[in-house]
Amino acid sequence: MTPVSIEKTPGERQAARILVVDDDPRLLKSLSSLLTQEGHDVTEAEGGRAALRVIKDHTFDLAMLDLRMPDVDGFDVMEKLSAAQADCGVIVVSGESSFAAVSRALRRGALDYIRKPFDPEELLATVHNVLSKCSLIRAHEHVSMRLEKSEELHRYIVNSSPDIVFMLDERGRFCFVNSKVESLLGYQQSELLGRHFRQILDNRDLARGTYALTGPNISAHNPRTLEVRLKTRGSRKATRHFEITAFPISPETWPQDDGEISHRSEARYYGTARDVTERKEAEAFINFQAYHDLLTRLPNRALFKDRLDLAITHARRSEQKLAVMFLDLDRFKVINDTLGHAMGDRLLQAVTHRLEQCLRKGDTLSRFGGDEFTLLLPSIHSHEDARQISRKLITALREPFQLGSHEVFVGVSIGIAIYPEAGDSMDQLIQNADIAMYHVKARGKDGYRFFSETMSVDTADRLNLERDLRLALDRDELRVFYQPQVCSTTDCVVGLEALVRWEHPEQGLLYPRDFLPLAEETKLIGRLSERVLDIACRDVGQWIRDGHKDLRLAVNLSPLQVEHPRFVSTLMDQLRVHHFPPSNLEIEITENVIMKDLEHISQKLRELANLGVRIAIDDFGTGYSSLNYIHRLPIHTLKVDQSFVKGIRSGEDEACIVNAIVAMAHGLRLEIVAEGVETDEQLAYLKNLGCHQVQGFYYGPARPKEVIEKILGQVPARAASF
Repeated sequence: MTPVSIEKTPGERQAARILVVDDDPRLLKSLSSLLTQEGHDVTEAEGGRAALRVIKDHTFDLAMLDLRMPDVDGFDVMEKLSAAQADCGVIVVSGESSFAAVSRALRRGALDYIRKPFDPEELLATVHNVLSKCSLIRAHEHVSMRLEKSEELHRYIVNSSPDIVFMLDERGRFCFVNSKVESLLGYQQSELLGRHFRQILDNRDLARGTYALTGPNISAHNPRTLEVRLKTRGSRKATRHFEITAFPISPETWPQDDGEISHRSEARYYGTARDVTERKEAEAFINFQAYHDLLTRLPNRALFKDRLDLAITHARRSEQKLAVMFLDLDRFKVINDTLGHAMGDRLLQAVTHRLEQCLRKGDTLSRFGGDEFTLLLPSIHSHEDARQISRKLITALREPFQLGSHEVFVGVSIGIAIYPEAGDSMDQLIQNADIAMYHVKARGKDGYRFFSETMSVDTADRLNLERDLRLALDRDELRVFYQPQVCSTTDCVVGLEALVRWEHPEQGLLYPRDFLPLAEETKLIGRLSERVLDIACRDVGQWIRDGHKDLRLAVNLSPLQVEHPRFVSTLMDQLRVHHFPPSNLEIEITENVIMKDLEHISQKLRELANLGVRIAIDDFGTGYSSLNYIHRLPIHTLKVDQSFVKGIRSGEDEACIVNAIVAMAHGLRLEIVAEGVETDEQLAYLKNLGCHQVQGFYYGPARPKEVIEKILGQVPARAASF
């Protein structure tokens, strides 16, 4: 190809021979028409195979290629074009925008990259710029051939180089540096001449940079290449990364007298410095992404395991202990579902900040996934070290978090595995810490436990029980028993508390204590509770329709149910399906559930109360026992815990607690239900106090519906075959 004349002004548009390649006929025509209107000589090729045929017979100034073509892709066309017509510039016009594709295209020689769909004006401007660049390249090649051995050519290349070009004397002092040093590092050429190059080296690279040029076998054909950090002018902290290529030269190589470049007769080393800061930063970011969680900036699972593996090796060699903690946030899912994922992300960042404040230097906190964290405590002396850190973590998260206008509370359950007692391998320690954490969850959350061997057995049994529980929901193995709530003055059954049982095919009848903690832990409690409520609404609803219109159904609700954002609507939907009157339903929740998030729970309870549902506080006196929340909430009933009722028999202090609770309920005009009544003495005592209703083994344990049907309407209730 004949080079374009270098006398043309840079802004002057010139007609060029352009090859347009695309497998989309409409886009091909559109692009061709746009370029033709600009006066260019355009040749169309529909697909890569057609382009290869055209390249054999014609030469072009510029080729515009799509990357994705079914027969021969754009990369193959670029390769053929580079071999056949090295002078032809290439612009990629493609919908492929991935970093890998763009990088590969640019490495293959593409001068620019336009993403589909393109803006016509932007495309024409890019074509003009690339043609100008090709023109300059061809001009440069033309000049190079004419001035190859002249010093004028060398000066031109050096001063227009994108890299810093420098020369050093035998002591390492600058005797020449091109003007690029000013734009890249901020130094004037004059202030560097005569100064040792180590004065612009970052302190961390002084030793490596100083001795770089002393190695053997360094020559122009075998230069020394290394990456170092150079200081920018005016700040020792601001550094940029450079790739240095340098080699020794002979003094006779250069002219002895030059007015522009002082001391060049003393030059002993010639080199270039290419700014690779952006590449290094990109590599650092990619490396950070590979080993860190971008939301919390904490090490991720891979980096945690790597550090744990090293810590185990060190602990084994020095015969020390280390601890692995598995942390799981309590109530995070409820907050995330209620306030949205953006607020959930803010909460995780706030939690991370608090956790980091509790750590020692050398500890590693990582985000393992979701709302789970792991913590490595290397070189601990005893269990007490891990215990103290656990307490600090729990205390740090007990204070409320402010998310916008919302004040939320989270807790943390922590499982701890100590090396080497709880395992001597990385996977063992993480797994056992996880097992210990689940035992904390099963015992009420917001605490810590150390792993013990008995937990492994429990865990195996738990996995089998979890499998059976999932099958039980599908096989309809759940049963609902009812315990009567009896009026203390009339001996009539006025209410029934629904209690779940599991008819296990192998273990027989299981009670709630045997499987409800597992249901809570595995998030099966929602399905289980819905099934129990369905059965209870069906049974009790039928008895209400049969004439017991005032019969009340009492059901216990788990914290996960109450905390769910759709708790109220889900409950009311179930009642509507069974045509169950809301005024005959009483839901029982504990004080601890209320106090975890008083604002949101009270709002839900008020909604239910407005719809006619009754609210009862179960196990009253065993939790927070705050008179403030009783006053604020629409509570109808207090249930006295059976542990206080038992104290009546022995005359212990618990009897005084019963007196106080009943007196308080009378003052607040609340109904009282005493649980765990077993003897005549207890019943008489409660009647004298004015306790409205009682339940317990005095009137019999919870029974299936067939037995309950026999006593409804009978007086006294105790007379009915219990």
